Formats: sequence, structure tokens, C-alpha cells
Amino acid sequence: MKIDKNQLLRFTTAGSVDDGKSTLIGRLLYDSKSIFEDQLAAVKNSSKQKGIEGVDLAMFTDGLKDEREQGITIDVAYRYFTTPKRKFIIADTPGHIQYTRNMVTGASTANAAVVLIDARHGVIEQTKRHTFIASLLNIPHIIVCVNKMDLVSYSEETFNSIVEQFEEFSSKLLIKDVRYIPISALNGDNVVNRSENMAWFQGSPMLHELETLHISSDINKIDARFPVQTVLRPQREGFEDYRGYAGRIASGIYRVNDEVAVLPSGFTSKIKTINVGETEVEEAFAPMSVAMTLEDDIDISRGDMIVKKNNQPELSQEFDVMLCWLNNAPLKSRTKYTIMHTSNEQKAVIKEVVYKMDVNTFKRNEEDKDLTMNDIARVRLKTSHRLMVDSYRDNRSTGSIILVDESTKETVAAGMVV
Repeated sequence: MKIDKNQLLRFTTAGSVDDGKSTLIGRLLYDSKSIFEDQLAAVKNSSKQKGIEGVDLAMFTDGLKDEREQGITIDVAYRYFTTPKRKFIIADTPGHIQYTRNMVTGASTANAAVVLIDARHGVIEQTKRHTFIASLLNIPHIIVCVNKMDLVSYSEETFNSIVEQFEEFSSKLLIKDVRYIPISALNGDNVVNRSENMAWFQGSPMLHELETLHISSDINKIDARFPVQTVLRPQREGFEDYRGYAGRIASGIYRVNDEVAVLPSGFTSKIKTINVGETEVEEAFAPMSVAMTLEDDIDISRGDMIVKKNNQPELSQEFDVMLCWLNNAPLKSRTKYTIMHTSNEQKAVIKEVVYKMDVNTFKRNEEDKDLTMNDIARVRLKTSHRLMVDSYRDNRSTGSIILVDESTKETVAAGMVV
């Protein structure tokens, strides 16, 4: 299978505190030679000051002062690197329970999640918590890295036992693709290079798995959704009558002469032209940014959506979402929020908290309706106007929303349409 070397893979790391996430990313960057010389010199100097011989790999990602002092990750640290086969963006997310919202932030756009498990402790509550969130966010690929294998004498039996533990609970979740790798991030076993200490493992090192993950099919190419971000009226010579609708295709494929409907008005037309920059093309697909013109003069503005005539999202003012509460202040009943969905902004209220989810046991709590930071719950939203929504499972772009506090302008929650 050929991989496009310009294709970008976003992946997030997840796991409990001290499972070695930052060390793993440091090892990945260090062994793949993706560290600048000045960064390497600075980390070597900091490591020396801490009395560590060589390089403290975790310091390549621990960018905040509190993190350097405490040796933990509390913010989402994004790192970019590239290999001859692919480009990557890593979201290094926190392990502490109180930073679950940061894990949600880092995982929301990820193609894959790397879940770390300490070989000495096996599957613990935080493992289940983070895997549940990865499943909730519909991350297509999970790579389970059983770390610190050097501390269990590279035992195949220990690794197999942890795989069994993970499969036992993950079978209850909707996860499409799970892979297992025994590693030692500190020593570099099976991270970039194959381990000589675990000849019994016949799989590939972690970097090879990331480089060869097939992610093209993860994008929904069936349901055509084009949220309009702006209307282009150049008003210059040769373009006096040009009216283009610009935005990024959320999903699906569009071709010239396709019959389309404009929502929420419902008016129909055909695609006249599609432009990618200055170039006119016959077809375009997600996630390309394009400008379209239609054969008919229809009143279209930001927040409208151009879809295929025979394949339309649900038009609704009331729908259920799985909501991750991100704000320090708890939910106040009947409070008005700004809901942001694709390029559309409306007013919204939370009509009802249907149930809260215990992400450690996967049980639903229908009695407790109070939402505080890091809580995950199914809620019923009502918006001021109809939104064009799909189920998040079918379409991550048109199935996701965020809620913003009108007075403080803070993002208070992120949601996935059920």
C-alpha cells in the first residue's frame, strides 16, 4: 500500500500519570532525528542541571514551567515532526484526572490515539477512562503501547496478559482498529527501531505503524457536506457577476453539474464551477478548501450548507449530544449559550441532562444532573434556529458542536451529536 508522503497524520497520546508519554514522544523525536540542535543542546543542559546523565527525553515536550518543576504534563503540548514517509502532529495530553478536558481537546481532531500502559500496573481506571474518551470521539485507530517492558524483564507473558485485560473491556466500545506493541520508551525498544530484547514480538515498531496507518478511508466520502464560510464578490474586471461560495468541504465529493440543495432554505441548483485557489477543477473532496458557483442565483450566506439533493443532514432545532463539560464553573440550568456548529452560530439552551456517564465503569447515572468540569453527559439541546446536523459517528465535522459562554466568551463545553 502506497502512503502519500505529504499526508498529515494527527495522533494523540493518552495514559495515566508517569506512564511515560512525554518520554515516548521524546524518544520518537530523538531517534527519528527530528530535534533541532539548539533544542537538543538546551535539553542536555537542563538534564545536566537536574543531575541526569545524557538526555531527559521527557523535556522535549514538557514546555510549561510547572511541568518542568513537577515532571508532569498539564497542558496539551503539540509537536510537529516529519519523516521521509509522512508528516505528523502529536498532541501530548495530560494524565491527571483533573485534566481530562485537555485530553478531549487533544483527541478531537486525531486520526489515531497512542494509549500507554505501564507494564508493571496493567490496565487501570485511567486507561479505561482515556480509551472510552477516544472511543467517544470516534478516533479510528488505537495503538496500545505497553511501556516499561524493561522493568518486567521484557516478559512476553506480562505483555499477553495486558493485551487480554485491554481486549476484555474495549470489546464493549466502538473501536475499529486496535494494535498492540511492547515498548521501552526510556531505552528505545520498539519505538523507532525493532527491539533486540523482545525477539518474541513479530509486529512492527511504533513509528512504522504510524507511518503506514491507512487514514484516507477514515474521511466520510459518501455524505457531501459543504458549510459556507463566506461569499466571494470580487467586484473587479472580468468578475462583475461572480458570486462564489467559499469554505472547506467537511465530507463527501463534489463535481461540476452535481444537483445540490442549499440548507436551511431547501432551494436546489447545479454546481457551475469549482475553484481551488486560482485553478478551476472538475471535482473536489474533503478536506479541500474551495470556492463554488451555482447555476442559479440563490441567497446564500455564512452558516448555510450546500449538500447533495438526494443526501441531506437532519434539520433540527432540538437534538441530543454527548457533552464534555470543560469549564471551571458548573452548568446553570436554562442559561443561554452560543452554539458553534461548522460555520454556523446560534443561541442555544440545555433543555435537559438525560444522564451522566461514569467513564470508569461505563454506567449511566440518571439521578445526578449537575455538570461540573470534566463531566461527560448526554444532554438535550434546543437552538434558536435549525441546524444541519449528522450523527458524530457518521461525520465528525457536522456532528460536533461547541458551547460558548455569552458573557465571558469562554468555551464551556464540546459535544458530539448522538
